[in-house]
Amino acid sequence: MSTVTESVDVNVPIGTAYNQWTQFEDFPQFMDGVESITQTDDTHTHWVTKVAGQTREFDAEITEQHPDERVAWKSTGGETKHAGVVTFHRLSDSETRVTIQLDWEPEGFVEKVGSAVGVDSHQVKADAKRFKEFVESRGSATGAWRGDVERPGI
Repeated sequence: MSTVTESVDVNVPIGTAYNQWTQFEDFPQFMDGVESITQTDDTHTHWVTKVAGQTREFDAEITEQHPDERVAWKSTGGETKHAGVVTFHRLSDSETRVTIQLDWEPEGFVEKVGSAVGVDSHQVKADAKRFKEFVESRGSATGAWRGDVERPGI
């Protein structure tokens, strides 16, 4: 299992940063390698990714979600095993620290080599920077889902 953690400070209120992160279908606008995400219900998404020429599809479930605090998910089926959590920390009325942690299982030679030399870490850092640019340039979120999710035993 490979783990990557990255933080970025965004110049928007915590509610704006959190609300934007809940808009999974917008991820392709700032996450390199994410072709599409379809939200199938409040806690389930279907992802299509393309990394190093490899297209992969998988389903994910939101396992925990608390407005302005955190969003956590894990893959539930498909070609990729991964989990993640994003936490939001209020720095001031207009600045928020967003911390992204991803755990994933590299598959195949290219992904294993990429993980070993830190390609995944660079990718998450670049995606975090693009999220910052995306949400700051808009000044507001493209939408919001402020439901509370708690999956016992997960």
